[in-house]
Amino acid sequence: MTDYGPSPRDSAFDIRPHAFDPYAEPELFEGVLAKRVAAFVIDLFIIAVPLAMASIFILMLGFLTLGLGWLLFHLLSPAAIVWALLYYGLTLGSPASATIGMRMMGIEMRTWYGAPAYFLLGAGHAVVYWVTVAMLSPFILLVGLFNARKRLLHDVLVGTVVINSAPQAAWMRARGSY
Repeated sequence: MTDYGPSPRDSAFDIRPHAFDPYAEPELFEGVLAKRVAAFVIDLFIIAVPLAMASIFILMLGFLTLGLGWLLFHLLSPAAIVWALLYYGLTLGSPASATIGMRMMGIEMRTWYGAPAYFLLGAGHAVVYWVTVAMLSPFILLVGLFNARKRLLHDVLVGTVVINSAPQAAWMRARGSY
């Protein structure tokens, strides 16, 4: 009998299991929520400082040009959005799969099946985060308290998981501190 059409193994959807088991590897998830909050504050500072410096520059330019330079304030909001998307996309899409704040805290982002993050995923993650925060405020954080992988709402929607980095997890495993 000849085989016509796709076999049951050939699927349009590649269903992969979760790569990280919180019960087999608890050191990957220990303290991740608190570290994410600290990393967010660091990243927010990194994003805000150049924008504050640009605001000061535009203010001074406005004084020098008798108010004409202040028209550049209209470009500051779009520039802030582009800067934030580039920051998250480039840092999460880097080989470390982590923003600067996440690196300082010893955590990294992976896809739910274990692959490293990439630029579009990092930028999309930031967009979904800001949209869910705008709509649901702090309720997105509550989701992390009720699942073993400590995933927040935007992680679930985008398909990511934030874990302790390999050196951090190895250190926790060696100490038995999980």
